Amino acid sequence: MMSGNGQTSTSSARHGRVAAICVGVVVAMGALAYASVPLYRLFCQVTGYGGTTMVATSAPQTVLDETITVRFDANVSGLNWSFEPLQRTMTVKIGETAVATYRATNTGDAPTVGTSSYNVVPDQAGSFFNKLACFCFTEQKLAAGESIDMPVQFFIDPAIVKDSDGRRIKEITLSYTFYPVAAPKTGVAQSGVSADKRGNGS
Repeated sequence: MMSGNGQTSTSSARHGRVAAICVGVVVAMGALAYASVPLYRLFCQVTGYGGTTMVATSAPQTVLDETITVRFDANVSGLNWSFEPLQRTMTVKIGETAVATYRATNTGDAPTVGTSSYNVVPDQAGSFFNKLACFCFTEQKLAAGESIDMPVQFFIDPAIVKDSDGRRIKEITLSYTFYPVAAPKTGVAQSGVSADKRGNGS
């Protein structure tokens, strides 16, 4: 017959093993989630899932007479930056290549590095909104008080008019959010045009 102390020891050992297994599972899940981020981003960019825009290497040969209104949205999370689109809306022909510009300004008192993510609304528009050039996922370093203009070159795929959901879309919102980069890469490139270099800041 097992004594009370023996039962306590066995129970403690069992609980210890369960705790160790749980910790192992959590660590494994965290590692898997971390590794899956680039794969998920790639999946979204290829399929347009979740409002992620497509990446194109060339513009379509067909431009339709039909138009879509594109709205531009800008957000900042955890950075002492102001960030805004230089145009709030743009009406573009389907298949036409257009360029929109965003401006970021470091309003803090020290150099900082940020990077942006993006999406479009409605989600169904993601597979038809194609970007030819963009500043997304590129680290941007700004000195205190410095501004930078960042262009986005895009087009709406003419295939949207043949899609049962896409043909109902009359307005698309392109939204960017800038986040701080905790450990910037060496030799961070600055794309765009600095307000200081323009001379008038406009």
